[in-house]
Amino acid sequence: MSFTVNGRAAAEEPRPGQCLRTFLRGLGWFGVKKGCDAGDCGACTVWLDGEPIHSCIIPAFRARGRAVTTIEGLAGDGGDLHPMQRAFLDAQGFQCGFCTAGIIMTAAALDQRRRADLAGALKGNLCRCTGYRSVADAVAGVRHADDGRNLGAPAGPGVVTGAARFTADVAIEGLLHAKLLRSPHPHVRVLTIHRAEALAVPGVVAVLSHEDAPPALFSTGRHELDGDDPFDTRVLDTVMRFRGQRVAVVVAESEAAAEAGCRALRVDYEVLPAVFDPEEAMAPGAPLLHADKAAGRGIHDASRNVAAEFHSDIGDAAAGFAAADVVHEATYRTQRVQHAHLETHCAIAWTDADGRLVVRTSTQVPFLTRRALARVLDLPPDRVRVLCERVGGGFGGKQEMLVEDVVALAALRTGRPVRLELTREEQFTATTTRHPIAVRVRLGARRDGRLTAIALRAVSNTGAYGNHAGGVLHHGCGESIAVYDVPAKSVDGYAVYTNEVPAGAFRGYGLSQLIFAVESAVDEVARRLGIDPFEMRRINVIRPGDPMVGTSADQGDVEYGSYGLDQCLALVEDALERNAGLPVPEGDWAVGRGMALSMIHTIPPRGHFSDSLIALDGRGRYCLTVGTAEFGNGATTTHVQIAAGVLSAAPGNVAVRQSDTDGGGHDTGAYGSTGLVVAGRATLRAAEDLRRRLLDGAEKLFGPARDGWRLSGDAVTDGARRVPLADLAARAGEAGLALEGRGSFDGTPRSIAFNVHGFRVAVHRVTGAIRILRSVQAADAGHVVNPMQCRGQVEGGVAQAIGAALYEHLDIEDGRVTTPVFRAYHIPAFADVPVTEVLFADTSDRLGPLGAKSMSESPFNPVAPALANAVRDATGVRFTALPLAADRIFEAVAERASGPSGREGGGRDGDDRDRGGADA
Repeated sequence: MSFTVNGRAAAEEPRPGQCLRTFLRGLGWFGVKKGCDAGDCGACTVWLDGEPIHSCIIPAFRARGRAVTTIEGLAGDGGDLHPMQRAFLDAQGFQCGFCTAGIIMTAAALDQRRRADLAGALKGNLCRCTGYRSVADAVAGVRHADDGRNLGAPAGPGVVTGAARFTADVAIEGLLHAKLLRSPHPHVRVLTIHRAEALAVPGVVAVLSHEDAPPALFSTGRHELDGDDPFDTRVLDTVMRFRGQRVAVVVAESEAAAEAGCRALRVDYEVLPAVFDPEEAMAPGAPLLHADKAAGRGIHDASRNVAAEFHSDIGDAAAGFAAADVVHEATYRTQRVQHAHLETHCAIAWTDADGRLVVRTSTQVPFLTRRALARVLDLPPDRVRVLCERVGGGFGGKQEMLVEDVVALAALRTGRPVRLELTREEQFTATTTRHPIAVRVRLGARRDGRLTAIALRAVSNTGAYGNHAGGVLHHGCGESIAVYDVPAKSVDGYAVYTNEVPAGAFRGYGLSQLIFAVESAVDEVARRLGIDPFEMRRINVIRPGDPMVGTSADQGDVEYGSYGLDQCLALVEDALERNAGLPVPEGDWAVGRGMALSMIHTIPPRGHFSDSLIALDGRGRYCLTVGTAEFGNGATTTHVQIAAGVLSAAPGNVAVRQSDTDGGGHDTGAYGSTGLVVAGRATLRAAEDLRRRLLDGAEKLFGPARDGWRLSGDAVTDGARRVPLADLAARAGEAGLALEGRGSFDGTPRSIAFNVHGFRVAVHRVTGAIRILRSVQAADAGHVVNPMQCRGQVEGGVAQAIGAALYEHLDIEDGRVTTPVFRAYHIPAFADVPVTEVLFADTSDRLGPLGAKSMSESPFNPVAPALANAVRDATGVRFTALPLAADRIFEAVAERASGPSGREGGGRDGDDRDRGGADA
């Protein structure tokens, strides 16, 4: 035994060719994560003789005779935290925490010289959640967490020590592994699957195809109302509609055997014609993707490849444009973006001692997944249990059922536990992305800046399946224009099937795409009129009392629970003006300023429900049970704060059980920022119910009090008497009193939240490179329950949005994803993300728990148009397509310098018309 890990001799030797990461995890050191298996993300970082290395690209045999240290061994045997672990706790230097162990291992090895160049030192460690500011603060020793409003995450100690458990961090006896054979063509029909050679591979237990799978149609997208998404998907189908769609499942004793089994499978295909452009897909004669689906399955028009379609006319658009002095018209295009959460999709399924199907998974929607599994597999709901521990990021990508159905089928067929964990390449090529949307905007305004009409034609490429197709289209078109008080609004929307990887739910849920178009157009009109962009918004935005109407399909349950848009505009404008004199980089740089705003409903429409239960246990501790998932959104922390505040308790006296359908009640899921505003409202009601029961119980058991009983820390008191909660629980148990509170919330009425972002940028005239000199976002989040945590949500959303605005792009050629790894698909690293100043409006929402509003999705939405508007200000070129890559900026700026001024760049097809307004 020549391998030493964390000071202990390893009990086994690695297999030939095994990497150090899988060897360490096989020994039970689950703090070593898999994010890429390519040396790109750093989630697997460990020390080898004191030096940090990526264990996924180091053969395990190279550690023989050397000291290996993982996050679990960083503190040594004394039990105290390593100073860097303590620093990450103090600074709350994490959100979902999946990348945190790797970052801590890198940071803890830095000397003072290397800490001074943190961007270089951390270039091998990626984080999708934080935006890196809290990471920098942790390394610098800045403390943010306290026991008050800035309560640290309850799971923090587990995150920084590697003890927190994500989906794959469990050892199960007799576990089988599943791998998927995927379609090599964008559109084919499966004729025959030849299994014999695969079944002959040593270790292969089963090969499953459409012949073994239920025929039920469903949608991978999860909503409270199943009818919100078209039923166009099967667990295993006979027709493959995109490259990467699963054809068959190989189940084996090891991942290697399952992969070998996939390679041994032979399949006879009939290749079918494919279509990749949504406009072409709607044209007569185009190949049809879902012509086999019967009517009534939620597909709007399978004969035109239209998954969803709607048309809305409010007011007289023709008259509005006729009354305009300036009309801007252009098509704006947004690209496919991948969620790139560090934990890939993973699920483990087995049958328990009672014969129930149990699925442990990384999901934002455990209750909805249980319901879908029960329906698809024809099982009673009470015979299915779905649970998740900590989830390694989501951003909407885990509001889908993408692996759970496969492992459930395999577990039921084999009678053994089965695990399926996607690779990073599968994550890019076979899960979901943001919807790419082309938006034709026509916007009219008078000389005084008043908008007279707006018309949108939005065409969304939903890919091979329609999960979230209609919801994303409606949501994006609605709130992007509902924020403006315009008398005439016309919208035509189409979500179209193509033979490409499916799109789905993504942070902002359609708003980031439509807001890029609308806010770019509003900015362009303001420039043509000579009106400051902040003033242009002030002239036209809605105010309390104004109707919030985007389309005729908008829901009527949205109210002004609070209003902070005016404050957000002022905060960002003041911040940019304060820093107008920032130094400009030396050389041939042009400087510009830009801003954009966004509005979002605080709760999704059409039903969002949550139940909470809180009880006093025999030790005098509060046990809170909630259904909402924790994936870096901070819901667990705020639920503890809400319950502790109502019960006058120390936060440490509230334990949380969550994300388990055996917990009772129901929860629609942690999406649309509802972990706080819906589930938090349920927790507030449950805590208030328990408080009443505790005080009533004290009076019944210990007699009345002159001024009434009250809660005080770990006791109830009437001033003269003090009864510990443990004693109260004991007496209540003897008397048969149930000391538990229940709360529910149905998600209506809904409020609104606002975000405004501003940039000052420098654009290099020769290379097209962009430097962000100043980044500031003001957020109307209502009463901010946890400022530290909320600031982190804003910073993380901004960082992700900067990546989507500047360089992220899932490239597809003839249906094949050509950017299937991190080194080809660039997500922001530490060096890429500027510091963003985060400012909060002073509001309190009458509809939200404790006055709070949602703030997980919305920070993403105004960033891209604000950046594009700043680049327009610097270069004079209006870029109508994302990302704002340096080569495209260079080409457009060079073209402008040699040709007519004021032209559009990067996909330009506009035809601005100025009728008596200011010069262009």
